[in-house]
Amino acid sequence: MAHDDGPGRRVLAGPGGEAADVLAALPGADLTTVQLEVARRRAARLSGPDVLRRHRADRFVAPSPLPAGPLRRVEDTLLAAASGFDPVTLSPLTPLGTHSAVTGLAQHRVVPTGRGTEVAADPTTGLALEAAVRRTGPDPVRLAAVQRVVRAQQAGAGLFSLFSLFGAVTAGRDTGNLGFEREHAAEHARLPAAGCRALGASEVSLGVTVLDPRFGGLLDDAGVPVHPFPDREGGPGGYYEGLCFKVYATRRSG
Repeated sequence: MAHDDGPGRRVLAGPGGEAADVLAALPGADLTTVQLEVARRRAARLSGPDVLRRHRADRFVAPSPLPAGPLRRVEDTLLAAASGFDPVTLSPLTPLGTHSAVTGLAQHRVVPTGRGTEVAADPTTGLALEAAVRRTGPDPVRLAAVQRVVRAQQAGAGLFSLFSLFGAVTAGRDTGNLGFEREHAAEHARLPAAGCRALGASEVSLGVTVLDPRFGGLLDDAGVPVHPFPDREGGPGGYYEGLCFKVYATRRSG
């Protein structure tokens, strides 16, 4: 929902609109001071039972319904399969604007904080920033992480606002003519395929969606069967650019 839709239109059409303009124009440190004071005053009006009621009702704070043991084993298996990637323990927070500036994700889909940060919504954004910090020479930087993330958009049936994501990033110098991508794209396809096999999959394949003809054939050396997936959701004109793939895994049990 954009800021001028629904409740946002009502609030910003009144005095709240002028207040939002004033707050948005404040220097970062001053805005943080105001937000912290507002949070302090609102928290001061709450009691233990108030917090408990919020814990029961707020989709952003409920624990995962998935059993912790199997989830942890999956996470450890994927990290172990990321041979050649340096594991990173990412912060649960990123600088404000990270997801909209780096990925183009709408800002209302992430959860902001009162200290100039936002809650991580995808590990690859944090990994991309860390790779930029670590990359000081011609050698590529390979990073991987499992991160608990939160997304603010309303989740549908069977979906949750907070969940774990595995992500991997390879960063290096652009060599032109998609040379860097041609060298490293297949290793990113092999990584989740290896993780699925380690988790007991008997068959693994890739459904590949080519969104730019220049990216055709980049995953032919992924070491697993590849089949076209032209109708993937988020494909042409959607969420992805260039190339995307989906891993299909079949366990021996079915």
